[in-house]
Amino acid sequence: MNINKNDSFPSVEFYVLGDDGPKPISSSNLFNEKKVLLVGVPGAFTPTCSNDHLPGFVNNYNELIKKGIDEIFFVATNDPFVMSEWGKSLGENKIKFISDCTQEFLNKSQLVLDLSSIGLGKRLSRFAMVIDKGLITDIFDEKGGGLEISKAENVLSNL
Repeated sequence: MNINKNDSFPSVEFYVLGDDGPKPISSSNLFNEKKVLLVGVPGAFTPTCSNDHLPGFVNNYNELIKKGIDEIFFVATNDPFVMSEWGKSLGENKIKFISDCTQEFLNKSQLVLDLSSIGLGKRLSRFAMVIDKGLITDIFDEKGGGLEISKAENVLSNL
C-alpha cells in the first residue's frame, strides 16, 4: 500500500526507548489527537540527516509550532537505542525520535530507499509528512535520499 495525501495514517507500531528498554507505541497514540510533523530519514547519525536535514527543523521549531504543528517526530529504521542516542547527541529535547525498527511503517507506506547495493538494506525515503488528527494532509517525499522537498524551510513555506 502506498500512502498518499488525504489517507488515514496506517495503523503501525513504532518503538521508543523507555526506562525498561524498547517499548512499542501505536501510531494512533502518537498522531490521532493532534497535528504533527513526521520526518523520515534514511538513518540516524548519517551526514545529510544529522548535518543538513535535522538542524533545519531544530532551527525552525518555533515557527513550525506557530503554524499549528503540535509535535515533531523524526523516524528511521534504526533501533530505538540508536534513535534515542541520536536525539541525546544533538542535545535535542523538543523533537521526538521514534524507531521503525521492524520496518512495519516502511512496508505499509512504501516510502522506501533501497540501499542494499551498498550494504545498508532498505531504509525510509527522506520525507516530511503533516498528519492532522490521523489524516495525512501533506507529504513532502524526496523519493530517495535527496534534500530539497522535505527540508524544513520548504515544509514551513507550505504550511
